Amino acid sequence: MLYSEKVMDHFLHPRNVGVLEDADGVGEVGNAKCGDIMKIYLKIENDVITDVKFHTFGCGSAIASSSMATEMIKGKPLAEALELTNRAVAEALDGLPAHKLHCSVLAEEAVKAAVKDYYDKNGIAYDVRQFPAASCAHCSDGTCGN
Repeated sequence: MLYSEKVMDHFLHPRNVGVLEDADGVGEVGNAKCGDIMKIYLKIENDVITDVKFHTFGCGSAIASSSMATEMIKGKPLAEALELTNRAVAEALDGLPAHKLHCSVLAEEAVKAAVKDYYDKNGIAYDVRQFPAASCAHCSDGTCGN
C-alpha cells in the first residue's frame, strides 16, 4: 500500500479544518505551481496554542500532513510547537512516500510561519535562525511529484 492507514485517516477525516477569524498568528507556505499551499491559523493564550485550524490546497499527503501537524501542536507551548519537525510529522503518519515528504516539510514551515507572524504582530523578540525562509524548494528543482 502506498499510504499508511494514518495518512488515509487524516486525509479522509482531517482534524482542525477551517479558519480562525480572530487568529493571533497566520502562516501560509507553498507554491501554486506545484499545487500545495498550506495556511495555518493559531489562537494563542499565555504562550500556549489554545486552538489551531488549517486550510490546505494540495494532495492527500499535504492534507494529512496539515491535519497531523495541527494535532501535534494543539495545547502546546509555542516553544514546543517550534520544535515540530517534518520528520516528526511524517513519523506520526507512519511514513510518507519519498516523493511526498515535501508535504511534511510544508507543514513544519506553516507552523513556524504562523508562530513568527504572532511574534511579529506582538513585537516579541526571537532568534531569526528559528524561522528559515519558507522555500518550497522541491518545486524549483524539478522533484515535485505533482
